[in-house]
Amino acid sequence: MSKPPLRELTRTFARIGLLSFGGPAAQIALMHRVVLDEKNWLPEADYLRALSFCMLLPGPEAMQLATWIGWRLHGTTGGLIAGGLFVLPGALVVLALSLVYAAFGTVPVVAALFAGVQAAVIAIVVEALIRVSKRALGSSEARIIAIAAFLGLFALRLPFPVIILAAGVWGFLRTRQGADPGAPPPPAALARSLRAGLLWLAVWLVPLAALVAFGPQRLHEIGTFFSKLAILTFGGAYAVLAWMAQEVVEGRGWLTLAQMMDGLGLAETTPGPLILVNEFVGFMAAHQMGGWPLGLAGAAVALWMTFVPSFLFIFAGAPFIDRLTHMPRLSGALAAITAAVVGVIANLSLWFALHVLFAAVPDLALGPLTLTLPDPATLRPLPALVATGAAILLMRLHWPLLPVLGLAAAASAAFAPG
Repeated sequence: MSKPPLRELTRTFARIGLLSFGGPAAQIALMHRVVLDEKNWLPEADYLRALSFCMLLPGPEAMQLATWIGWRLHGTTGGLIAGGLFVLPGALVVLALSLVYAAFGTVPVVAALFAGVQAAVIAIVVEALIRVSKRALGSSEARIIAIAAFLGLFALRLPFPVIILAAGVWGFLRTRQGADPGAPPPPAALARSLRAGLLWLAVWLVPLAALVAFGPQRLHEIGTFFSKLAILTFGGAYAVLAWMAQEVVEGRGWLTLAQMMDGLGLAETTPGPLILVNEFVGFMAAHQMGGWPLGLAGAAVALWMTFVPSFLFIFAGAPFIDRLTHMPRLSGALAAITAAVVGVIANLSLWFALHVLFAAVPDLALGPLTLTLPDPATLRPLPALVATGAAILLMRLHWPLLPVLGLAAAASAAFAPG
């Protein structure tokens, strides 16, 4: 393992931020490929433990994982750089498209390019899922946990926190208590973590308090709403999007349903976390009340209240991840959660692939089961061909990621209908 210079970390996460299409499964896969396979900066076991930890937190788990990687390599400065650059490119693109959308009611014709990128992302996700599965599922019990997690999400539609909690409880109870025969636990970092937690709690909530006391009503409404959302978003954006859309459209009247759906489309076809849809919502909600200046402020408030809590959770909690290896029952719980995370990634990967490759993906209810089954007649041939070609280039010919994504986007744009 080699610790990179800060400049190299910055360049790498700027690249990751520009290429982080396709939702959390694809983004986690991208970071695995770049940080572990290409750069060899971290051990696989540490990466998987951190991923399991981030899965337990509210907020965008891929952005939190990026922050942890930066923190692990270069402390708080590295965490701010990695986490910030993971979000920044997508945030700038969403802001630019929001400005265009507010002015003209439509967005630029980039669908064909993004469709190609999304198709290539399927291959990236499958490749990472195979690699993570080989390393994380070393026992029959781990494989059973992963399969159970997948079926619980895919067929039973159990809430994500229930899956993770059940895996953790199972691993905790199955592991014998006792002392770790290896090296003694590292010194407790409680005081440092407490200081970091209090600092980032103030960074998060002091601006919110100022908005409530002195800011325009719409801005403090946006700040309060997205602060609440930040602590409820367990399992990533998909877990709360339906509730958020209903609240924004029907409960608050900030956007129309058509605008909300357009915002989701923007967030899904641009780099960065899907939760960047919050930026679009914040911009549009404020723009309708005060034009461009208030709209820009609304976007900034939405971003701040969405992502600052993630820095709080990582900087306060990450120092304790390594100590879990010295606490057998907690380590057993985290190992079970890691196995369940493989099932979670598999479910997200399947969901993403089905929606990219098929135009119609209806749900089929069979008693207590709800299965998402694509309509074979709606298969999109071009994305299927692009995904297949990307898989061959990545997994057979071992091409670098950037040329594969560029070629996929160009092929999709060149051969798209119309």
